[in-house]
Amino acid sequence: MFPHGGPSGFDRPEFDWWAQAFASRGYAVFQPNFRGSTNREAAFRIAGNGEWGRKMQTDLSDGLAALAEAGIVDSKRACIMGASYGGYAALAGVTVQNGLYRCAVSVAGVSDPREMYNTEVRESGNSDTLREALKVELGKRSDLDQVSPRRLAGKADAPILLVHGRDDTVVAFEQSTKMAGALKDAGKPYKFVELAGEDHWLSRSGTRKQMLAEALAFVQEHNPVN
Repeated sequence: MFPHGGPSGFDRPEFDWWAQAFASRGYAVFQPNFRGSTNREAAFRIAGNGEWGRKMQTDLSDGLAALAEAGIVDSKRACIMGASYGGYAALAGVTVQNGLYRCAVSVAGVSDPREMYNTEVRESGNSDTLREALKVELGKRSDLDQVSPRRLAGKADAPILLVHGRDDTVVAFEQSTKMAGALKDAGKPYKFVELAGEDHWLSRSGTRKQMLAEALAFVQEHNPVN
């Protein structure tokens, strides 16, 4: 399961270096355009508002169930991975949800939406415009702990790989360090890989290859191909 980032944006039927790396090792890679994606009418994008960890998340698991029903995949042999919002969805897949995935890989992922909300508002100089935009996208701030992988770390039911660029200016590096700390405190299996000098998009080829190597090894360990 490989949900895209954003969450606005969408995946196209074209070459994707990350998906191809896994497909070339024998994995089926599913890249769903869940509600909130921008490949359809405005109503479909708007349907994602306030649905972090909720309907946007169950769109993924519903897709997995449909593929399994069609005989394309074995639903008991799935992992979830992604970057940025996709990293959040990966973490939520094994904390907010349970019993679905054998492992999760989060690259530059959000682990605590409430903290992200607070950080972005503070760094904007308490912009009312940004505050209202975030309320539309995320929903009520008081409800965000219910869909926070960090705050639900004790419910994690699969090993988690966290990868984050130290110089990320989009999703704070601390989103991963604090998730790692929460998993450690909860006694849950995880691995944290810090990419020194790297940004949100993994712009350097060396660290991009490092991320792929780490992700492939992790998934192959916890969900090997037949």
